[in-house]
Amino acid sequence: MKNLALHWQILIGMVLGIIFGIIASNIGIDWFVNDWIAPLGTIFIKLLKLIAIPLILASLIKGIADLQDISKFSAIGGKTILIYICSTLIAIVIGLTIVNVVNPGDGISQATIDTLTENYANSSSIQKKMDTANSTADAGPLQFLIDIVPDNIFKATADNGSMLQVIFFAILFGIGLLLIDPNKAKPVIDFVDGFNEVILKIVDLIMLIAPYAVFALLAKVIVTSNDPDLLLSLLTYAATVVAGLLCMVAIYMTIIALYVKKSPLWYLKQISPAQLLAFSTSSSAATLPVTMERVTEHVGVDKEVSSFVLPVGATINMDGTSLYQAVAAVFICTALKHDITFADQLTIVLTALLASIGSAAVPGAGMVMLVIVLESIGFPADKLAIGLALIFAVDRPLDMCRTVINVTGDATVATMIAKMEGKLGTPKVKDWDDHYQKTATT
Repeated sequence: MKNLALHWQILIGMVLGIIFGIIASNIGIDWFVNDWIAPLGTIFIKLLKLIAIPLILASLIKGIADLQDISKFSAIGGKTILIYICSTLIAIVIGLTIVNVVNPGDGISQATIDTLTENYANSSSIQKKMDTANSTADAGPLQFLIDIVPDNIFKATADNGSMLQVIFFAILFGIGLLLIDPNKAKPVIDFVDGFNEVILKIVDLIMLIAPYAVFALLAKVIVTSNDPDLLLSLLTYAATVVAGLLCMVAIYMTIIALYVKKSPLWYLKQISPAQLLAFSTSSSAATLPVTMERVTEHVGVDKEVSSFVLPVGATINMDGTSLYQAVAAVFICTALKHDITFADQLTIVLTALLASIGSAAVPGAGMVMLVIVLESIGFPADKLAIGLALIFAVDRPLDMCRTVINVTGDATVATMIAKMEGKLGTPKVKDWDDHYQKTATT
């Protein structure tokens, strides 16, 4: 297995994890998976989260300092935000188009609605997400801008949910380095450069256990999955979401082929480990270190671009999640016989776009954003819990799928920006033991 490419190793781990999870469920050893296998997956995610903040700080500060010109940074920043907004709008429109054509809400029987309501409407998880959404909605239209600015950088770095605050500080620090005497800035830049190399090497080390970790993660997902009969009843809805997500992949790969002038199959091969980890972890933030490593070393995007575009994308660019909001909102309204007009659908477009940016740092952002979207079109407050209960049974597998699209979108935009700025070069892959081997042979 050692001689196989990393994406094949991870894929084999995923398949074996699913098979083992099914077997464990059928022979009644769920406890074994939860007690002795799942912890490996948890440790892996914690390791990725451990280095996410240091990686953002080091790579972003270094990237801005290497630009040597604030105007270059502002140009990259402006293009990045604009493209992210456009891609999110496209995703929402695709979601609304497909859900209106397929109309999966018509296929849900009252018996299924009653069963799902009984099982999930009073779930503490759903109630918690509704409370979070309500507090977010009550905070005011510019609260997300206030939340971006940290009052204590040490407190911000202690919380992965405060990634935007860390990005803000790193940008400010990098700009400060550009504005001081180059002789005084050089020791700091050299330290940050070395620190960045160490963090990237740690990413390589962590990836050594990735195939085993995804085995553990997928096995746990299977043994903790919900009633398969309920999953089948929501199959049309789930298929609608997945169809929309596949349309987004087609758009990304068209951009790679026509604008970047790279083979889509080659590109998918290079970023596939990040995609597979996104599927296994359901977290763009946890996958960020791997996404940065793949895009920089295996695609050839310069660190000046990837160090800014990818961390920002992991926090504000949610193409997959935004598409899911559109499909889920219309599905819930149709299933619960709540009339939804064309004006309501335009409101969904605007609200989902703003929610994807404003709620980026909120844990469990998918359902939290959905509550905000539903409230914006006048969905009855007493039916919100029932609406969320309708999709709760398939939320986990769909969350895994939409996270793949979020990560793929981030990588595609980073590659586009690199092409625009002339920062797309030849990939330079670094192995975890390349320097160790050189040292050992001398």
